[in-house]
Parts: sequence; C-alpha cells; structure tokens
Amino acid sequence: MSSTLLRVYPSELKIPYEVKRQRSCCMQLINKTDKYVAFKVKTTNPRKYSVRHTCGILLPRSSCSVTVTMQAPKEMQLDYHCKDKFLVQSVVARDGATMRDFLPELFTRTPGRLIEEFKLRVVYIAANPPSPVPEEAEEEKASPRSEVMDYEVKISSAFDAASRYMDNSGTKLPCAEGASVVSKLVGERVYSVDENQKLQQDIELLREARSSQQGFSVMFVLLVFMSSVFIGHLMKHIKV
Repeated sequence: MSSTLLRVYPSELKIPYEVKRQRSCCMQLINKTDKYVAFKVKTTNPRKYSVRHTCGILLPRSSCSVTVTMQAPKEMQLDYHCKDKFLVQSVVARDGATMRDFLPELFTRTPGRLIEEFKLRVVYIAANPPSPVPEEAEEEKASPRSEVMDYEVKISSAFDAASRYMDNSGTKLPCAEGASVVSKLVGERVYSVDENQKLQQDIELLREARSSQQGFSVMFVLLVFMSSVFIGHLMKHIKV
C-alpha cells in the first residue's frame, strides 16, 4: 500500500528462528513530508513480540528505527511458516508536537483526518544457514621420499619372486640371496634419491648467489658439470 506520510523499510520483517533464543530485526520509518508525523506500531500477536518504540512523533524529513524482538521459541518449526503481521499507522500532528501531545485521539478516525496504514508480514529465516561445501584441498606435490616409498611398495610386491631373480651369469639365486639383492636395491634407491635432492638444493643455492652478481661464475659451471657426472655415475650403478 502506498503511503504519502511515511516510508517503511523493509516491506517484510525477516526474523531468524532459533529454539530457546530471542532474535530481533529492525524496521526504518522515514518521514517523507515537511510536517510532524505521529506513528504507532501494532501486531497481531503482542504476547510473542516486544517492540521498541511502539509510538512516537517524527520531525519533518527525519527518521527513526523500530526494533522488533521475538520471544525465544520452545520448539523447532520445519516449514518456518508464520501468520503474524505488523501494522504501522501514521497521521499528521500539529507543528512542533512532542510526545506530550501524543494522545489516543490522534488515531481516531474523524472527518478530514487521514490515517495511513502500512502492513508488514513476519518471515522466519534459518538462524544458522548451512555453510557452503569447502572446496577440496589441492593434492600435495610428490616428493622424492614419496617416490622412494612407491618404489619400495613395487619392490615388496616382487619380493616373493626373489627366488627367481637371476644374476649376470644367468644363474637363479636362492631365496635368501634374492631378498638380499632386493634390500640392497632399495637402499641404493633411497641413497640415490637423497643425494639427488641434496644436489638440487646446492644448485638452487648457487643459482641464488649467482643472481646477485654480474657475469657468469666459472665455479658454478664446474659444480653443475660435476653434479651431472656424479648423478649419471650413480644412475648407472643403481640401474636394475
């Protein structure tokens, strides 16, 4: 319903619904005129709600806030359906009017007196809406140690076949010797990966030191070359 005296915002009262807890919401009353306007707030269920302020007088072009508090519900409602309503009445008061001039007769309908009404319905909303599903965490990058563990699992799966492992001469090894070979391979693999990781860290440190200096370091070239030769040498020895 359109109003020429007051603007009431919002158009409906949304109150969070939570068992055994009081919840509040606010409505804003704005005087749209250059006159003094008296207002009064009513509800269809006065035992369920407390209102502050239930009445007052607004100066020209002024506004005020009205707080509506719902008493703590005793049980949960599944559909959040509510039939309660609020009514805001407004009427023009005399210029310079104060609360002393606020009399019940102001809202008595008489010829020539316009009493405007604005209705608001109550809407219950969930007090604690479900939070959005968190995005899945990104998978951790594979580390050299995890590669070693995967390698150990693969070796363990072939452990039962160690008795069929053959040496360079083509002779089958006994089970105990096969197990020893597998254990030795795993140890060499772990050592190789650890040394590789250490060399990579050394190279990164050298690169950082080189970036702060001008020119190309001869020592850096030698270290990179020696690291490459050392890694190639290790890979030849651990090749299965």
